[in-house]
Amino acid sequence: MAFNWFKKKQNQPDEEAAESPWTDDTGDEAFHEPEAPIDEVIEPQAAAERKDNLHAPKEEAVSAPPPAHDTPAEKKGKGLFTRLKSGLSKTRKILTTDIDDLFLGKKLVDDDMLEELEALLITADMGVRTTMDIMERIGGKRSRIAGAKELKALLKEEILAYFDALPAPSPKAAAKPHVVMVVGVNGVGKTTTIGKLAAHESRHGKKVLIAAADTFRAAAIEQMAIWAERAGADIVRHKDHADPAAVAYDSVDAAISRGTDIVFVDTAGRLHTKVNLMEEIKKIQRTLAKRLPEAPHEVLLVLDATTGQNALSQAKMFNEALGVTGIALTKLDGTAKGGIVVSICSSLNIPLQYIGVGERVEDLQAFNPKQFVEALF
Repeated sequence: MAFNWFKKKQNQPDEEAAESPWTDDTGDEAFHEPEAPIDEVIEPQAAAERKDNLHAPKEEAVSAPPPAHDTPAEKKGKGLFTRLKSGLSKTRKILTTDIDDLFLGKKLVDDDMLEELEALLITADMGVRTTMDIMERIGGKRSRIAGAKELKALLKEEILAYFDALPAPSPKAAAKPHVVMVVGVNGVGKTTTIGKLAAHESRHGKKVLIAAADTFRAAAIEQMAIWAERAGADIVRHKDHADPAAVAYDSVDAAISRGTDIVFVDTAGRLHTKVNLMEEIKKIQRTLAKRLPEAPHEVLLVLDATTGQNALSQAKMFNEALGVTGIALTKLDGTAKGGIVVSICSSLNIPLQYIGVGERVEDLQAFNPKQFVEALF
């Protein structure tokens, strides 16, 4: 009978609910209230003269963004889709080859086949709840399924329906500067995501400033400074271990005086289960609003696709604390299962704005639902 596989799983421990393996660099210490004066505001020209002092660790080394004119638009578009397909190779095997195998020696969709399909979808990281919803609808349309081709077409329809139901990303605020606060747990790729977004905005003629408010992680400020230089963005930084909220405040202050178009606020990685550390990020959010009403205009949550269903619990808790307005899903580069994208979109009423499929600047893509579904199959 269909869904037996899931019923058996209900009595087993939920491995995805285990506590996140990440540890926070700062531990559980309370806020760091003393405000340090601005160490410096680095402009792109000045940053070039300080290059010798900016050495990021090898594991966090960043490559210079390639010139925008190096890749013709048509060729670039094809390359993005190719890289997306490559990144989703694990999921595509499950949703193509494995589904084809379901019909070997069979012509009709029976309960055993639906049960096997259910297991495949959960294996692809679509999550139990999303899988059960999809299976319920597919079970009611089994008369339309005459083979693997029809089943895949039906799956495409169901997956696209989740994306279509999401709210559209909020339009960019008219305020200048437009402030984007970037949050997430340790190791998800916040710094590189900010660097890529800054490079993208700079290439489109925007004046960008980065707030290096991750003041506790070793080499975080130096790494952010390298990205700022290569993206052609200004950066505001304080001394190590300064109050992150003070950095955020002074960054907006500098952006207002300089006529900056957009400010990206980097924040320290915070475990979503650590209440006092989440409170510190909320303090940054309040401080931004004190300097510029309605700031931050966006709260962008960066999630790591390789963490699977644990990304969902992170998203829910960050959203409850900060009111997340958009998600960037990184590391969809072949090591992750793409079903997590469907799971996130079906479980959260938050727009998925970006997906990352590699290390290059161009590998951070604006999320395109139709293109994503085509790459899945």
